[in-house]
Amino acid sequence: MYQAQPPLEFIPPAFNPLLLKLVHLLLPDWIRWKTPISNIEANNVETLADCYQRFQNGKIRFMLAFRHPQTADPLSLAYLVSQILPKVARVRGTQLEYPLHAHFIYDRGIPLWAGKHIGWLASHLGGTPIQRGKADWTGLRSARDLYANGKFPMAAAPEGATNGLSEIVSPLEPGIAQMGFWCAEDLQKMGRNEEVLILPIGIKYGYVNEPWGNIANLLTELEAASGLSINLTNNNSFEVLYPRLLTLAEHLLSVMEQFYTKFYHQKLPDEKITNGKITDRNEALAYRLQAVMNIALFIAEQYFDLPSRGNWADRCRRVEQSGWNYIFREDFKDITLLSPIDKSLGDRIAEEAYFRMWHMRLVESFVAVSGIYIREQPTVERFAETTLILWDLVNKIKGNNPLNRPQLGKQRVKITVGTPISVSERYSGYNSSRVAARQAVAELTSDLQQMLEDLVEKG
Repeated sequence: MYQAQPPLEFIPPAFNPLLLKLVHLLLPDWIRWKTPISNIEANNVETLADCYQRFQNGKIRFMLAFRHPQTADPLSLAYLVSQILPKVARVRGTQLEYPLHAHFIYDRGIPLWAGKHIGWLASHLGGTPIQRGKADWTGLRSARDLYANGKFPMAAAPEGATNGLSEIVSPLEPGIAQMGFWCAEDLQKMGRNEEVLILPIGIKYGYVNEPWGNIANLLTELEAASGLSINLTNNNSFEVLYPRLLTLAEHLLSVMEQFYTKFYHQKLPDEKITNGKITDRNEALAYRLQAVMNIALFIAEQYFDLPSRGNWADRCRRVEQSGWNYIFREDFKDITLLSPIDKSLGDRIAEEAYFRMWHMRLVESFVAVSGIYIREQPTVERFAETTLILWDLVNKIKGNNPLNRPQLGKQRVKITVGTPISVSERYSGYNSSRVAARQAVAELTSDLQQMLEDLVEKG
């Protein structure tokens, strides 16, 4: 990542049924070994079984649009399809062909930080990558083809990235809705009459036992790393820990405010706080956080000559793609042809781009943080999620491995299968004009957002 490299290559899907069989065999033990998940249960699996049966009978094409709060979500979804679904189908007498699986869309950047072996594994499990910050026509064509013609249904996270919060759905990206309409269009051109569906899937995490002691230990670790006095006490109640969490968050914000004002010469819009218009600690934190996030992104956008418009996710994706463009160079396809000077200058640009992207990485952790998440519902789950987001911030500042996230306790996963949305029923409106097409995509995205939020409440 610190050196200029040839452009990122597309990793074509190359499904291997033997690998899938091995994955299904090892999946339960792998989840117990590598994650804190001890139990996965699901509701309304009958709907999923019906969709798979209709898919296999050539009646429908569908995509599983799943919530994405954690990096373990694909494992939970794979467990649903490979372990829970077959049992429910047998009980109901639903005839299904095996193996049960789904093609999936994943971020092309994942193998860059998780390792090349993840790209190989995703490819041979039938996944197709996409670069999120640009019009990746190769990736889009591959995903579009799999939606219409793949051996299995599709799966994708319409939020685009994890947000670390089980009970907050980030604003959805319109790509899932657009792909649904593209699939309907492709089927019509081929003279096929399958119905195109999008099936919302809710995923929610909870703790088997309330890990207040481990949360307190993590707070102590973060306080020490932040230069705060360590608060050693045997009282790990919410009433004691919550003020500590607020104090830690306020201190970290102060550190970042000083960092950006002193070294990047930025001014913070703090009039509402200094003038006494915001006195509540939670509201003040939310206000200050938004200001720091905006400055952090602006620092990166300014370097890459990008506009500061759109929501947090849109801005992050533009910065990320610009960084990839500076590191993975189209004009460096054959590095052996470059002069030492050109290669060295390319490396310097790559290194600087990587560090500019670091500001964006800080923002990524906080795109869904509201400041009142815990106060709305003071549960151990919300407290733990917020504490872990602060750990992410400290960890990124320290430059440590993001994969070494602490496990605060054993977790249970609740998966809720929603009601399918028919894209085909909306296709005539989509196909009437360009304006209507944009409106149809926006409405479908909005409806999917609402359904995922409803599934969070039901979970």
